[in-house]
Amino acid sequence: MATMVSSAGGLLAMLNETHPMLKFHALSNLNAFVDYFWPEISTSVPIMVFYYLGELNDSLSYALGAGPLFDVSEDSDYLHTLLAKAIDEYASLKSKAAESNDEALVDPRLEAIVERMLDKCIVDGRYQQAMGMAIECRRLDKLEEAITRSDNVHGTLSYCINISHSFVNHREYRHEVLRCLVKVYQRLPSPDYLSICQCLMFLDEPEGVARILEKLLRSENKDDALLAFQIAFDLVENEHQAFLLNVRDRLSNPRSQPSESVQPGNNDTGSAQNENPGASEDVEMTDRSHASDGSLNEMDPIEASYAERLTKIKGILSGVTSIQLTLQFLYSHNKSDLLILKTIKQSVEMRNSVCHSATIYANAIMHAGTTVDTFLRENLDWLSRATNWAKFSATAGLGVIHRGHLQQGRSLMAPYLPQSGAGGGGSPYSEGGALYALGLIHANHGEGIKQFLRDSLRSTNVIQHGACLGLGLVSLGTADEDIYDDIKNVLYTDSAVAGEAAGISMGLLMVGSASEKASEMLAYAHETQHEKIIRGLALGIALTVYGREEEADMLIEQMTRDQDPILRYGGMYALALAYQGTANNKAIRQLLHFAVSDVSDDVRRTAVLALGFVLYSEPEQTPRIVSLLSESYNPHVRYGAALAVGISCAGTGLSEAISLLEPLTSDVVDFVRQGALIAMAMVMVQISETSDSRVGTFRRQLEKIILDKHEDTMSKMGAILASGILDAGGRNVTIRLLSKTKHDKVTAVVGLAVFSQFWYWYPLIYFSQSWSSYLMQNLLCLSTLDQPLFPLLHLPVKLPTAVLSTSAKAKARVKKEAEQKGNAEKTAARTESSSSTGQSSGRGKSSAEKDGEDSMQVDSPSPSSASEKKASEPEASFEILTNPARVVPAQEQFIKFLEESRYVPVKLAPPSGFILLKDLRPTEPEVLSLTGTPSPAAASGSTTAGQQQAASSSSSAMAVDEEPQPPQPFEYTS
Repeated sequence: MATMVSSAGGLLAMLNETHPMLKFHALSNLNAFVDYFWPEISTSVPIMVFYYLGELNDSLSYALGAGPLFDVSEDSDYLHTLLAKAIDEYASLKSKAAESNDEALVDPRLEAIVERMLDKCIVDGRYQQAMGMAIECRRLDKLEEAITRSDNVHGTLSYCINISHSFVNHREYRHEVLRCLVKVYQRLPSPDYLSICQCLMFLDEPEGVARILEKLLRSENKDDALLAFQIAFDLVENEHQAFLLNVRDRLSNPRSQPSESVQPGNNDTGSAQNENPGASEDVEMTDRSHASDGSLNEMDPIEASYAERLTKIKGILSGVTSIQLTLQFLYSHNKSDLLILKTIKQSVEMRNSVCHSATIYANAIMHAGTTVDTFLRENLDWLSRATNWAKFSATAGLGVIHRGHLQQGRSLMAPYLPQSGAGGGGSPYSEGGALYALGLIHANHGEGIKQFLRDSLRSTNVIQHGACLGLGLVSLGTADEDIYDDIKNVLYTDSAVAGEAAGISMGLLMVGSASEKASEMLAYAHETQHEKIIRGLALGIALTVYGREEEADMLIEQMTRDQDPILRYGGMYALALAYQGTANNKAIRQLLHFAVSDVSDDVRRTAVLALGFVLYSEPEQTPRIVSLLSESYNPHVRYGAALAVGISCAGTGLSEAISLLEPLTSDVVDFVRQGALIAMAMVMVQISETSDSRVGTFRRQLEKIILDKHEDTMSKMGAILASGILDAGGRNVTIRLLSKTKHDKVTAVVGLAVFSQFWYWYPLIYFSQSWSSYLMQNLLCLSTLDQPLFPLLHLPVKLPTAVLSTSAKAKARVKKEAEQKGNAEKTAARTESSSSTGQSSGRGKSSAEKDGEDSMQVDSPSPSSASEKKASEPEASFEILTNPARVVPAQEQFIKFLEESRYVPVKLAPPSGFILLKDLRPTEPEVLSLTGTPSPAAASGSTTAGQQQAASSSSSAMAVDEEPQPPQPFEYTS
């Protein structure tokens, strides 16, 4: 029986004994009674006194004095609290030492406790806890030990990459962690080259990536070459043009005698557009590549194989392959509704140029990348009413529609482009718009069009404006000094129109370079008197510090303290873009401070809007942080709060975001309503009414605003743009600022930053096409890389699908028919009750036959009986998709390949994006399904044996979505 203790006096008396064993016994037992006899013990044992008084620093110093007697394995609140304090103290000392570049002066006893704790976690198998502590304490040696000793090294490495992105706030230290992980990866028996290359891209080390790709391409194993192509596609998804071109240029040419003749073919994909002034030269390029293939036969077979693979991988790295496939996908899967645009056009007053231009913008966004310009062709008279800058915008809209049409881009825009020699003769506005359109077509992939745009800089202001914007788009992030000098010469003409575009273009060219050019731009911003030039330069300076985090602090400090509100406004963008996607507390604190304290409404609005860029990696946090600001008395702050939520929660359909934006869509101030409508469309893009009923309500609200003659112009413009964003890219495009590998998508973030400038300059709305991320599945096979192969995928879980109005009407009709049929059967059952018992099993069929003459009473009995039969069947647990298919981000986790499929993916990640496949049965004949078929009927009609189930399951849906079925035959009787 346990002894009841009523006082700690006996144990405390033992502490005064001379024998150490008695003292040890007393101290060991006092731990168990300290919670019960605290008043007695507190006067005698100082270490516990300090702990219970909350003086953790003093308590820790006593614990350190205990040395090895401080047992880290004990399970008590006291020990857990002191260990947390010790680790925090150690991490703080190491961080301060790293920031000041001094040697860390850490108490050896404190270091010993932290090391014992780390060792204990590793021994106990709590590797994730050990890795988290090691990263926080900057002990990369222990991090490496925890990873190498774990049961699943690849899994722990992936976990480590995730926490380094999510929790390491300092860019330099994050790079140290990633370098450590690359070393661990490379020492593995079978290195994960996909992850290594992603880490090297974060570290901006193209040499390492090029070495790995070349090693895989030169391998005799076909699977290694497939892996190289997969790595290239994954890198292209991150949209970092300068890095990709660096990797491509570092790949060595084949080693053999006739290498000179092969070289043009190898560089063909890269320089395909260098010499591409028109469609005719594209043909020459193709012929040249075929000519080079002839010389491959004279080579060593290994080098010939490498040369062939090199040509393909250069095509991938230059972006040509993925752009062509994306273009085919968006064209063949275009589901945009021209009736929406027709309704908008009819409801817009002809004399209202703002709404006229907004309709053109909405059409461009709705058909972005689809190459479908039917609306413009059918309404040429209406379109011709655009004058001056509206004409500039209308012409530039073609660039958004034909985005990625690299082969014919220049020939498409030829009628509008400035004519060399005779001084043109066309409108300078349409010529400037055409140059801007060329930039939009070749955005982030502009090797072939740069020179033409540079030549166009020597012209009038309006044409220079379009050429500067186009040149910035095609040279995004390349930091080309020659192009920079050309744009700088335009800036120094001190023309307000051309200077604004030149300032933005310089920023686009130098994105993320953090070069000394920023101080040069800042100096000119102080010299010039033109507000437009200062604003363009302010945004340009902000773009140069993109992603540089603490490196940009000095420039941010200089801009945010400037007397000129336009430069302080630029400082807000610099803060947003330097810390984009980091959710950095210091940046959030600074932005919130400016949002409530600056004297300029423009600066306050931008400070709130900038929160969206900082927080887009944690979208669920944004509504909570800006909720109070969304209720501000200042309409500019409310507008900023709306767009901040729109930017960070774009494409998520987050319920909290929609709830916050709903009251703002009916705000008393017109421009707040405009911002809220645009932000709501950004949040709801690719969200169906089934998953959130508020989507349908919002669409009806947009229609009501557009049709209302008394609605003010600002709100109407917001509603028109929102209609375009909701159906962007033929309903196949979403907004995604992070790639699947947690890289920020440079074009998406920069595109949104410039898009948000439409407050001052409407043509910048077209930068919205840069934030498009395509919802598609593209599966390729090495042997047929030029003709993509699309096997079937299936979804194991039934997923929500968009319900069109035609579907809803069809369902309502079927339900009504079923009710009428039930009533008719009940009547028949009552009148013929004597014979009903013998025919109970087949009553449905017999009643349908017997009541043939009454078929007009039950509108069409056959569809209703079919619906009854369909209702009785069990619901399918999966759906087979024909590849490539439109798959929204929420569905990606449910996609997998068919069991025992002939093709298996090279990587194990969810099959979305561009996936390369291994053919497990290469000896069997292949059946290819090509992407270039624009007609959906052709795609659905060609069903093989494996596709019968897909065809049968989708036939009813096709009947509703494509064209209603004709009614069943009947005879009309009066």
